[in-house]
Amino acid sequence: MDTPIQSFYVHDDGEVPNHPELPVMVYKGVFQDGALSMEAAFKRHGWSGSWSGGIYEEHHYHSNTHEVLGVKAGSATVLVGGDAGQRLELLEGDVLVIPAGVAHKKLESSFDFEVTGAYPNGASPNLRKRDPAQRAQSISEIQNVPIPDQDPVFGEEGPLLHKWVK
Repeated sequence: MDTPIQSFYVHDDGEVPNHPELPVMVYKGVFQDGALSMEAAFKRHGWSGSWSGGIYEEHHYHSNTHEVLGVKAGSATVLVGGDAGQRLELLEGDVLVIPAGVAHKKLESSFDFEVTGAYPNGASPNLRKRDPAQRAQSISEIQNVPIPDQDPVFGEEGPLLHKWVK
């Protein structure tokens, strides 16, 4: 596993909860052989319900599931963790694993930018935005999302399983 892997924590910013215990994971250049292998790897490792498209241009998060995003084409700058979060430069072949509750949005992208997304066990994600009325319920839901059985890229031996420990 020669893939450069980054991980970082984002904290509750008062508007979006983010995840209190799990870091965001970034796998740089892990897929050099095309988008089909990306989707197949996610599915093989139990991350299914896949879709292809872009990333919303406003902060949003999923309180009921984690999410993996693999860059199929192009490049983008993504803000993770709310306004005070971390800016990421994502390129084709990169993978971003987002814990439940972590806000993310696209800031800018190339014209051909496209991601493949998937969820552990094919979960159906909800869509949460900055809404104080949903905050308490979202925090409760985030705490109940289980850690996946497998890393979406590397399976049973992947770095996600070493970093995502409650």
